[in-house]
Amino acid sequence: MIWTISRQQNCDKEACPAGPEDRPDRGAAGPFQTIQEAIDSVPSDRSGPVTIRVPAGFFHERISITKPDIILEGAGADKTVISGNLGAFEILEDGLKRGTFRTQTVFVHADNVTIRNLTIENTAGPGRTAGQAIALYADGDRLSFGNLRLLGNQDTLFTGPLPEKEMEKGGFRGPLEFAPRIPGRHHYVNCYIEGNIDFIFGGAMAFFDNCELFCRDPEPGSRENRTVSYITAASTPEGQKYGYVFRYCRLTSDAPPGSCYLGRPWREHARTVFLCCEMGAHISPEGWHDWGKKSARDTVCYAEYNSSGPGAPENGRVPWSRILTEEEASVFLAYVPF
Repeated sequence: MIWTISRQQNCDKEACPAGPEDRPDRGAAGPFQTIQEAIDSVPSDRSGPVTIRVPAGFFHERISITKPDIILEGAGADKTVISGNLGAFEILEDGLKRGTFRTQTVFVHADNVTIRNLTIENTAGPGRTAGQAIALYADGDRLSFGNLRLLGNQDTLFTGPLPEKEMEKGGFRGPLEFAPRIPGRHHYVNCYIEGNIDFIFGGAMAFFDNCELFCRDPEPGSRENRTVSYITAASTPEGQKYGYVFRYCRLTSDAPPGSCYLGRPWREHARTVFLCCEMGAHISPEGWHDWGKKSARDTVCYAEYNSSGPGAPENGRVPWSRILTEEEASVFLAYVPF
């Protein structure tokens, strides 16, 4: 089945401010006023996948996909934009902060979901003023993402599940705070992912193929006491074979040289591997950071193979990371997520 959301007139970000006027109008091709309405209208007892086609335009809307076998397809990553602007520091009516896991623009909690050919963004602002601000919260198995632009600052992409325990009370407040922690397989292909602090984080088995990871300068124009950046913050469950695997990706940035780390461990069994990736000068010579958890140096798996570019390892990588052999790398390079 293919369902289409239609507009009487497409518009871009500048022409369509947030609000009711920014929703897709009812049209001949589909009866849905919002993307969420189309998702909610998908029958739970259907057989086979449903494709929801979203036209070019700017959609100021929060999306929740909790039904399996849904394909959400835009008109192009540069044409269809789903935008949110919630940050973790926002104080809600109950006096509590919104927190990280209630900021997401798009929430996926289902298996066999595909999202492709669109942009998902969170425009809350820099982490120092807005806090964490998730663009895509993805938790499920066999999740496929192709030709996406994921835009944000701190915590742009969360790949669930959450860790078993929070570090501070209320730290996991959100839709899956009390849900079972079930690791899933994710596959990101030809995606552009932008952020600065821990902008890819979580516990999934996530494979990234031919993606661009753009590390935004967290403090443009600042020269002293700068905030450094971290691409990943994995929380791989203990015993899980794969965590984050980046294959043939490009690491780019507008940040100063040496100011961005490949990753740091959100939890002590983090697993992150970069294979055949081109690394810009913004990558720190050390490569990896322990987040002040010296014990994690004995439990993480941080590795690279055949990196290239000015940020590639020479002699400066931390001694508790590894350069894989060709034989070791072949296992990661040959693996098909699903």
